[in-house]
Amino acid sequence: MSTAHGIETELKIRLKDATSAKQLLANAGFSTSIPRRFEANTVYDTADRILKNSQVLLRLRRVGTDSLITWKGPYIAGPHKTRPELETSVGSLEMLQQILHALGFDPSFRYEKYRTEYRHPTLPNGTVTLDETPIGVFFELEGASDWIDQTAALLGFEPAAYVLESYVRLYQDDCSAKGVEPSNMVFPAAP
Repeated sequence: MSTAHGIETELKIRLKDATSAKQLLANAGFSTSIPRRFEANTVYDTADRILKNSQVLLRLRRVGTDSLITWKGPYIAGPHKTRPELETSVGSLEMLQQILHALGFDPSFRYEKYRTEYRHPTLPNGTVTLDETPIGVFFELEGASDWIDQTAALLGFEPAAYVLESYVRLYQDDCSAKGVEPSNMVFPAAP
């Protein structure tokens, strides 16, 4: 996702289902800016979880034939999820995986989702994504804080609906609620 001056501000909103979410977006004047795509994400860390313990994230993302590496720094306190973020494309995902391993970073968590991006013609300074994940459907609103609040209100949501947790944390909470041991947040393999 794009960031302003290397700072990402976002939040999630849990939704009932993708069909009603799409209708909500259409009714509010949003249109698709990037069609639905599958994303495979891998979070990397050291064996002793030095990045997690420092509230830092290192992620490789594959979307189609494109790959991105993302570093996210510690959270900045506030009503939205705000943190430093640096992201760039990767020429060879496989080669970067080998480099990370050589440096002591190995996969610590994998998660998948289908993501569709939306924009609004009169609210151009942010993005709403519709994320369909193995643990449910979410809007992710990313932009300046005032844009996020304005957009959430336009979609019919109040700050009480804001979710600031990461997909890693949401997945762990979902597993705990179901009494299941967490592993990776991935879709079931096709038979």
